[in-house]
Amino acid sequence: MYVDGKKLEGKLLKKDEARRIYEEIVGKSKDPALLEYVGRNAFQASIFPIPPKGERRVQVEYTELLRYEGGIVKYIYPLDTERFSARPIEEVAINVEIVSQKPLKLIYSPSHKVSIERSGENKAVVGYEEKNVLPDRDFALYFSFSSEDIGLNLLSYKPADEDGFFILFLSPAIRQEEEKIAKDVIFVLDVSGSMEGEKLRQAKEALKFVLSRLGSGDRFNILAFSTGVSLFADSLAPISEKEKALEFVEGLSAHGSTNIYQALMEVLSQVEDRPTYILFLTDGLPTVGVTDVRQIVEDVGEKAPKNIRLFTFGVGDDVNTFLLDKLASEHRGISTYVRPGEDLEAAISTFYSRISSPVLTDVALDFKGIRVRDLYPYPLPDLFAGTQLVVVGRYQEGGKATVTLKGKRGEKEEAFSWEAEFLKRGGEEFIPRLWASRRIGYLMEQIRLHGENKEIVDEIVSLSLRYGIITPYTSFLVEEEVLTREEREEAVRKLMPGLTTAPQASFGGAEVQKSVVQRNLQEAVMPAPSPASAKVKQVGSKTFILKDGVWIDTTFEPERMEVVKVPFGSEAYFRLLAENTQLGRYFSLGKRVIVVERGKAYEVVEEGLAKPEQKSGLLDAFLRLIRKVFKRY
Repeated sequence: MYVDGKKLEGKLLKKDEARRIYEEIVGKSKDPALLEYVGRNAFQASIFPIPPKGERRVQVEYTELLRYEGGIVKYIYPLDTERFSARPIEEVAINVEIVSQKPLKLIYSPSHKVSIERSGENKAVVGYEEKNVLPDRDFALYFSFSSEDIGLNLLSYKPADEDGFFILFLSPAIRQEEEKIAKDVIFVLDVSGSMEGEKLRQAKEALKFVLSRLGSGDRFNILAFSTGVSLFADSLAPISEKEKALEFVEGLSAHGSTNIYQALMEVLSQVEDRPTYILFLTDGLPTVGVTDVRQIVEDVGEKAPKNIRLFTFGVGDDVNTFLLDKLASEHRGISTYVRPGEDLEAAISTFYSRISSPVLTDVALDFKGIRVRDLYPYPLPDLFAGTQLVVVGRYQEGGKATVTLKGKRGEKEEAFSWEAEFLKRGGEEFIPRLWASRRIGYLMEQIRLHGENKEIVDEIVSLSLRYGIITPYTSFLVEEEVLTREEREEAVRKLMPGLTTAPQASFGGAEVQKSVVQRNLQEAVMPAPSPASAKVKQVGSKTFILKDGVWIDTTFEPERMEVVKVPFGSEAYFRLLAENTQLGRYFSLGKRVIVVERGKAYEVVEEGLAKPEQKSGLLDAFLRLIRKVFKRY
């Protein structure tokens, strides 16, 4: 440790000594916040005195041997200690350089949104930066290395009394040009009158970028539509026609109405038997030709061959989100929305960079030796070079299994198999909330595309409550004192008209925002952030709701579980922490906490509140409601 450039000797405290110091501080301050560190080692040093209004620069250097387990290296930086700062930190920056003798595959952070810059296959730099923040979680980074063509890595988490959760990473190598799969790319561009000006200029620049990134064996075409349709070529063109295509793009101008139906029918007639990626961009609603949205979707579904991937781009707020989302979801693509003021060229260019090099198409996963369910994304997208596919799901029991990835490389069927172990107990606690985010996103999509279903709504509410993921259905759990079934159902009923908008009316800023939120949940690669509310806290895999001054574990079942009352700061309190340091994380929430650990419920009470008859009747009613109204997932 260095303070103002001078080396300072410190003392490494073992777990037992550190725990004694934590307990002493908690006992004196009556503040349980430090209890989450019980069970860890600690480093003790004095940097005093600090002069009034002065500052001291503290630099810590240390060497750590990282664990390599299950083919994955895990690195944790204890960033969450910064939340004890008196005010937000002006700037937090983490820079991690990874160098490996073998090609790097998985690089993943479940805790923070990071940038990843790869320099070839053996080196990468991972960065995180944020300003004016009080960090509330440690920085976690996972990475793996392998010489295999496609790397597979598995993380899992198995609670004591329910099915497990897993996250699967598929990481293809950064392929050379000659190894890329030949594909067909068709760009369908709205050139109606409303596209005039900056939107059309940016769309043209994006189209030029796509043309510049085509591979040597790729074919392409450009279809511009307004009242009618204009094609660059009568059929798919080879890459040698790129210069003529650029001239075609430069000559495009905006005029006329929006004939979405004719454009889609024409582009489908261009499709041949190779992997085909259709990029469909519009800034408006269908105004001429067939304008019934459901008919458009049905007719496209009947005519579209299975080898297409349809990616839709909605520009501005005057687009029909039902139409664009439905077209994308039913043809293994995704919908992207570029809001007013956002950069259209950057959005399309960034997107195409990700999908420009397919490695495997028609992807499917097979599991032998273990039963899995509720895998997301569904259906699985194609696998692209330089990206990693993140799949989450649930499993029964646990143990060793064989995971097989199947797909097509060009016309050739290929399969890759790996041995993997699904944990029978414990594991990575962030996975359940990530799975719940994707499950909720999928269910919300089903409601938007197919209409309201009470069972689906109930599941969304239940998942949201348990994992602390606030949705349009459950924002009232944080904002209002809803304690009865009638009040809950009334709140959901009021939300329904906006969440199940008719297809013809699915346009406007609010509808675009709903689609964006839903898509973010479906594509989440890290757990949903904690709600911006003082009434909901997430600790590990658990979610706590504050009610009448008590932090309540959402897995608590008052009718079924025996409650062990523990007075805050008592001998029994610290003895329990010594026996199970895991409880320290939960007890750190406050002086009144109910937590379920290993099937037993513990209630921390302030001194003088330990008698059962003193418990609030209102609190009892709330606890019963949790288990009565919301099914458990």
